[in-house]
Amino acid sequence: MPTINAGTGPGHNRPEILTRLRRTAVPWATPLYVGGIQLGAYATARLPGPRRTELLRAHSTNVANLRAGRWRTLVTSAAFVEHPLPLPYGAALLAALGTAEARWGTGRAAGVFLAGHIGASLLVYGGLRAREHARPAHGPTGDTPPDATTQALDVGASYGFNATVGALAATVPHRGVRAAATGGLLALATAPVLRRGRTFTDAGHLAALALGVAMGAAMRRAAGGGGAGTQRA
Repeated sequence: MPTINAGTGPGHNRPEILTRLRRTAVPWATPLYVGGIQLGAYATARLPGPRRTELLRAHSTNVANLRAGRWRTLVTSAAFVEHPLPLPYGAALLAALGTAEARWGTGRAAGVFLAGHIGASLLVYGGLRAREHARPAHGPTGDTPPDATTQALDVGASYGFNATVGALAATVPHRGVRAAATGGLLALATAPVLRRGRTFTDAGHLAALALGVAMGAAMRRAAGGGGAGTQRA
């Protein structure tokens, strides 16, 4: 009586096929997110100037909001942008977030984006608070003069975008390409921080990129030193 080899039956390749389908699944959260913030930008652009500024400031991760305990802005600030996304930036955002979603799955890609966005926002906040305390006091009451950045508009997807790009670079399988990609990105992000006219946003971009590189390295190690290029089942 012939024996049946379980490894050659019609269902043998089914798990492998399902895994391949998951690896090549079309990202769905990325276009929803990018399209949503773009539509929101067009909608807020139609508001009267003062109302638009008030809305964006209410969702900004600035010192005033975080010092007052409005921690929700750490998340909601990623849902707003000051102006509609230019086509090159929108395309780059779609490409980076979409690639991450396809490679790692929606949950992990969203986690990297949010961790970079929130982490960089908190680091910038800590730096601004430290600078605020270090400023000399003036006047008869000994008050420190207000800093223009306290009420700054600080919304957008750039921190999460930088973190995602950094994580993608750090999970490139080839060691040489990985080193060149991460080193080049970190150098590009460091240059604006070293210039005279730097802003706190420049520091936030560098912080987000560094966080992304660290998260990508952790994912690569967790995957056994590979490229962490596929999402887990």
